[in-house]
Amino acid sequence: MSERFDCVVVGSGPGGYVAAIRAAQLGLKTAVVEKHKIGGRCLNEACIPAKAVLRSAEVLDEVRNAAAFGVTLAGDPQVDYARVAARRDEVIASLTGGVAMLLRKNKVEIVEGEGRLDADANVVCGERVLETDRVILACGSRPRPVAGATFGGRIQDTATTWLAGELPASLAVVGAGASGCEIASAFRRFGVEVTLIEALDRILPAEDEDSSRAVAREFKRIGIDVRTGARIAAIEDCGDRATVTLEGGEELAFERVCIAAGRAPDADALGLDAAGIERDERGLIVVDERLRTSRPGVWAIGDMVRGPALAHKASEEGIAAAEDAAGRDPHPLDLDFIPSVTFCHPQVASFGLTEQQARERGHDVVVGKVPIGAVGAPTVYGDRGGLVKIVGDKRYGELLGAHVVSAKAAELIEELVVARELEGGYPELARIVHAHPVFAEAVAEAARAADGWLIHG
Repeated sequence: MSERFDCVVVGSGPGGYVAAIRAAQLGLKTAVVEKHKIGGRCLNEACIPAKAVLRSAEVLDEVRNAAAFGVTLAGDPQVDYARVAARRDEVIASLTGGVAMLLRKNKVEIVEGEGRLDADANVVCGERVLETDRVILACGSRPRPVAGATFGGRIQDTATTWLAGELPASLAVVGAGASGCEIASAFRRFGVEVTLIEALDRILPAEDEDSSRAVAREFKRIGIDVRTGARIAAIEDCGDRATVTLEGGEELAFERVCIAAGRAPDADALGLDAAGIERDERGLIVVDERLRTSRPGVWAIGDMVRGPALAHKASEEGIAAAEDAAGRDPHPLDLDFIPSVTFCHPQVASFGLTEQQARERGHDVVVGKVPIGAVGAPTVYGDRGGLVKIVGDKRYGELLGAHVVSAKAAELIEELVVARELEGGYPELARIVHAHPVFAEAVAEAARAADGWLIHG
């Protein structure tokens, strides 16, 4: 059965559903194809369940520390993880239901099933052929195992770990990037014995070194066994336990192992070769600045293409791809300056260049760095750990990068992103009046430090 659409989006994650809605807003008759659940992996398996569980861990921390604020509770707080999981599922259901409502409101047809491209770049889904001149591929990514391991049983991917209904006694997290650090941070605060294993010489290796050090100190303080420079020879499910064998022969045993060491584009079922769509050596779909693939009439976004694998990056690319497909002239994304946040405790947020990257690129680098506790609000709220670091170009006062470690890092980074987007630099940030007492005063102080006149330091 053949049907005609102006635009077909394959995948309904944060890139796909946003692309479909934007295409419909621009007058295109649009369908979105989804093989799993509306909202994709982000809403159902990754971003949203992770943040829901992390929020429960934050509340537990607040209760444990209530006495410091003059609030006395009887006995030690207990974790009802079944209720944590139930609330997580309620959050997922609420948000995925909201996405489905938005698609229906915008008259986007939802097609259930696995989509693939035929030789004419139409989308085939079961017995249905969705004929179109515009396809946006937004299928996201899938977990990638390491050391010959296979997922199942006691060896889990990040989604299985977040979606579990009970806590393990012990957990190894393989990979100390954003996902691995979030899992380690949450589960340790729930009382799990956590070992975080990273092959490189520091956790959060994509972040600025100062940020990595600050988080590593906190992880060690709360009892996470951090193993950096630790290469894995084998991971095995032994029935009654899972083992991780490091190069050199050391064998570690755990109730569960979570592999958080990277992802690959979920493109195998799409028929890209038959449709004449080029991929690079990592399997990513090659696109230009307008997200166009090598096949006219086909766009690709999100984890399937170059750049950071972030939900908000996929959403913005979805908007750009839909606008280009509708004949608009979208503004290309600057991939270096997309903000990222790791929701461990303390949170880590950044955009742009690290100090090392800025020096390697030949900039006349100036750094403004202050501890988050240099201003009043963090002391008031009991969250003094962390820092704000601005990396700038001294000649032009340009913001090259910003790095924040704080309980409020996810919110603090946005001021810096907006300042740069509006062509402001650190001298302008240093002169902007900030309310008192707020965490964001530390941003102003870091800007003043970069400009040579730090007040609170």
